[in-house]
Amino acid sequence: MRQMFGRLSTRLLLSHLSVAVVGAGVAFLLVRLLAPVDFARRAGVVAGGAGPGPGAGSANAGRGRLLLEAFDAAINQALVVGLVAAVVVATLLAWLMVRRLLRPLDRVRTTTRALAGGDYATRVSVPREVELARLAEDINALGGALQESEARRVRLIGEVAHEMRTPLTVIDGYVEGMIDGVFAATPDRLAAVSDEARVLRRLAEDLSALSRAEEGRLSLAPATFDLTALVAETGRRLAPQFEDARVDLALVPAPPLTVSADPDRIGQVVTNLLGNALRACSPGDTVTLGIDAADGHAVVTVEDTGRGIAPAELPRIFERFYRVPDATTGTRTGTGSGIGLTISRSIARAHGGDVVAASPGPGLGSTFRLLLPLT
Repeated sequence: MRQMFGRLSTRLLLSHLSVAVVGAGVAFLLVRLLAPVDFARRAGVVAGGAGPGPGAGSANAGRGRLLLEAFDAAINQALVVGLVAAVVVATLLAWLMVRRLLRPLDRVRTTTRALAGGDYATRVSVPREVELARLAEDINALGGALQESEARRVRLIGEVAHEMRTPLTVIDGYVEGMIDGVFAATPDRLAAVSDEARVLRRLAEDLSALSRAEEGRLSLAPATFDLTALVAETGRRLAPQFEDARVDLALVPAPPLTVSADPDRIGQVVTNLLGNALRACSPGDTVTLGIDAADGHAVVTVEDTGRGIAPAELPRIFERFYRVPDATTGTRTGTGSGIGLTISRSIARAHGGDVVAASPGPGLGSTFRLLLPLT
């Protein structure tokens, strides 16, 4: 890298010198060709001069030629000195300009090497030159993106370990108790072990889906279908779960709306939104499921009267493993994997849509909307 910068500085210096030498050479030739002719014309000696007699004219012509030769010699000497001075000054200025140009580039080189080495907090100072300033800003933006990506990676590892710890602890406790004869392997205890194993399997499947979604590798099978019918069918399929939780599920009638999307994936998103609303509700609350069209999009709305979301929590609810804290205890609640909303938003955006959330505040319910482009 240092050799590359050395070659670059040499090329820049030579380019400045070549421009200075060419400019000085052109100036030398023009002055050398035009100045004597113009001087002779103005002195009246180009045609041999003029006077009262032949002798006087010859003498004047001789003096004119001597004067012209002296002027010509003076011009040559001045031009040579000027050419040397121009090259020296141009060399000095070129060296200073090259140093000024390469100094911020060297800082950029140092910063990129630090970023490549894993020091994502390194930033480069923004120079005054506009073009170099844009390069420095892009490098800083890259460093910020890498730093955030690394922070997400570290946080994901910790979150996955935390999510796996509880079911693994339960499974390990039951199995060790059965092995040691502390308690018998009854169907109830085996069922508890099976439930925790299903939690781990669901977590693994959700993580796989999240990884594919974030990498843009979601397998989609788009088809043209009636979104209204799909939403109504999803609501009817989940109605028994709402009845068991004594939460009312209201389906708002709507006209057919045609979209081009993967019906299985969109059904997964609607299921996640309804499941999220159900977990946020208590017995006696209501969840309203509706669909409408606005601004060229089909809008599926899931509105609940549950515990609501604080304004400070809204920007974070789509983060991986994030759960809204309970309004009274402050602890994170919920029985899901904590990445359902993250997967739902990724699926919606893969279809050119989005999932957005709104809430007046704790205890006032919340509203989730799935937006999909209409066909």
